[in-house]
Amino acid sequence: MAAHSTHINIPVGGMTCAACQARVQRALARAPGVEDASVNLLLHNASVTFDSDATSPEQLVEAIKATGYEASVPEAPSESQWSAAFAQETERDRALAREQKTLAWKAGVSLTVGLLAMVVMMPPFVLLVLTTAVMIWAGRHFYVRAWAAARHGSSDMNTLISVGTGAAYLYSVVATLAPGVFLDRGLKPDVYYEAVILIIALILVGNWLEARAKGRTSAALRRLVDLQPKTARVERDGSEIELNIEAVRRGDTFLVRPGERVPVDGVIVGGESTVDESMLTGESKPVHKHTGDRVVGGTINGGGALRASATTLGEESALARIVTLMRQAQSSRAPIQRLADRVSAVFVPTVIGIAVLTFIIWIIAGRATGSAAVHAFAASIAVLIIACPCAMGLAVPTAVMVATGKGAELGLLIKGGEALERAGAIDTVILDKTGTVTEGRPAVTDIAAVPNVSEEELLRLVASIERSSEHPIAAAIVRHAHEAGITPAAATEFRVVSGRGRGVQGKVDGMTVVAGNGAMMRAHRIDITPLCASADRAAAAAKSVVYVATLEPSPRLLGLIAVADPIRATSPAALSRMRDLGLDIVLLTGDNRPTAEAIGRETEIDEIVADVLPEGKVAEVRRMQNEGHVVAMVGDGVNDAPALAQADVGFALGSGTDVAIDASDVTVMRPDLTAVADGIALARRTMRTMRQNLFWAFVYNVVGIPIAAGALYPRFGLLLSPVLASAAMALSSVSVVSNSLRLRRVRGAES
Repeated sequence: MAAHSTHINIPVGGMTCAACQARVQRALARAPGVEDASVNLLLHNASVTFDSDATSPEQLVEAIKATGYEASVPEAPSESQWSAAFAQETERDRALAREQKTLAWKAGVSLTVGLLAMVVMMPPFVLLVLTTAVMIWAGRHFYVRAWAAARHGSSDMNTLISVGTGAAYLYSVVATLAPGVFLDRGLKPDVYYEAVILIIALILVGNWLEARAKGRTSAALRRLVDLQPKTARVERDGSEIELNIEAVRRGDTFLVRPGERVPVDGVIVGGESTVDESMLTGESKPVHKHTGDRVVGGTINGGGALRASATTLGEESALARIVTLMRQAQSSRAPIQRLADRVSAVFVPTVIGIAVLTFIIWIIAGRATGSAAVHAFAASIAVLIIACPCAMGLAVPTAVMVATGKGAELGLLIKGGEALERAGAIDTVILDKTGTVTEGRPAVTDIAAVPNVSEEELLRLVASIERSSEHPIAAAIVRHAHEAGITPAAATEFRVVSGRGRGVQGKVDGMTVVAGNGAMMRAHRIDITPLCASADRAAAAAKSVVYVATLEPSPRLLGLIAVADPIRATSPAALSRMRDLGLDIVLLTGDNRPTAEAIGRETEIDEIVADVLPEGKVAEVRRMQNEGHVVAMVGDGVNDAPALAQADVGFALGSGTDVAIDASDVTVMRPDLTAVADGIALARRTMRTMRQNLFWAFVYNVVGIPIAAGALYPRFGLLLSPVLASAAMALSSVSVVSNSLRLRRVRGAES
């Protein structure tokens, strides 16, 4: 990538089919300085990464305009517009609503006129006037766009519609104004005005249904945008005031009452509550929050009042970044799209050639009959109308849009079509241990006290000295005491003991208390035999053992505390689901082998690679890829970044605010392996849907064009009228979008 790489989303107007999309795509790909370009028929935009030293947005816009389509440099957000991501999505929704309203009105009027023309016997001149009016008012954009494409030496769906309806219209005009041209040749001067009107009407109905379906593909993204509150209650100068969200400043203290949405990202400075983060993380269970915890704008506060300090705002907020990432993902292209692009590049000229050939064959074959020209004309128009590259253009993007939206509902941020396609082929999942399979922070698992010493007293004494230590094990012990409602005493003369006999020492209530490993106890001649069995069981389970004893007034063993990084409660079920998906699972960790094997036994993971550094993880991923596996790496997105980047698909387990982990292809917004299994299952389902869409789009044309050309007429006497051809063409696009929308019904393991 160039040193001055820049990314831009350029609105593109006038695209109606895969041929349009492919032409703009080719023009941008050939433009100087363009590193990557993705044109999206559904979003009507071009997502372009380019070298700002070699080209500019204005030049890219001109390259698009040179293909005959509308384009403009996107406006920069004004200073008062705190989030361009929200503004762009809102504007897209408005534009789509306007499009649906316009199409519905034109389709309704045209269909009414067409049906009246069929039912009521109207004079040809009246039909001529009505048809001309419908073509100019309702169908004008078909002809304008077809002419623009022709001027640039290309063709698209509008070309097929314009040539078909235009030919039928001109044929009918001649039959109306100069019927002798036909009568002198023994032909009946039939007119096709009703067919022209109904063809335009039915295509508009299909476009309207398609526009409605397009709106539903980004429903998840729209719900995310709707999460953003418009105001915030902020403390300023000792008083509480309500401000527009863009007026909140970093460091402001804001208030969230029970049941309200959190206005911006922040850190709690007062209060305690549960917060529903399900729309961001996919986790249905509310999360308990207290002082020091982070909250994310758009989430819903539970029953307690909260005071929080604003941290990330505007474009840097978690919600804005999620919306931006999802928009980028939905603008991306899946590699499977290239097949449709190659076909679309030659599709329209081929269809026009088939229509001309159909006309010639009908004329030659039916030379002896007076109806040959009529049949030839109807068949060639039916070929032009039924052949529609729209379905091919929608086959992949609609599936990508729905799948990325569904992924967001499941707590997954998928970086687009390419990541989805690769994830659908995964056969091996490599799991980091710490923070992935396990919780990622030590916790007290066992407490064993000697006779005449209570567990509460043991925990109080050890927590009293450990709270002065910064070691993770010490933090786990102190946290456990706090959760048990035990208040540690004040410790004096604290010191850390290093060397083989490691631990800590301090005075509590006049007693010298020590806590550490077995070597430390032996160094002070303290007999640990009474607890050896408990210690051995803990060690076999890869737990760290901390012995607790007093030195003064007399050396005496008090008990032991076992600490471990516990396996996440959701990990066993998630791993079981991965196995059901036929995935091979590998545990890859930098921890020692006994610990890794203990985790492996508990989670039923047989293949274990332990004692590896970050570069060793990369080598292991590469080794499996060289063996022919499609590998997913699952890690915490920080220490595992090199391996995440090396893997075919990297899943980074994060939180609702860590949404931009560059090394990963999929960000899991909650620390839960179940979401990884959901993501792989969703990807497989999405790939099936893409293949189904492309198959039916191709089959529709392979079967439909010969029927329209009259392939069934010699044997069955069946001809497809241009009106029925237009209805079939409209329904083909709607069926592809509807099939993609079925992905919205995919349910996660917890649903």
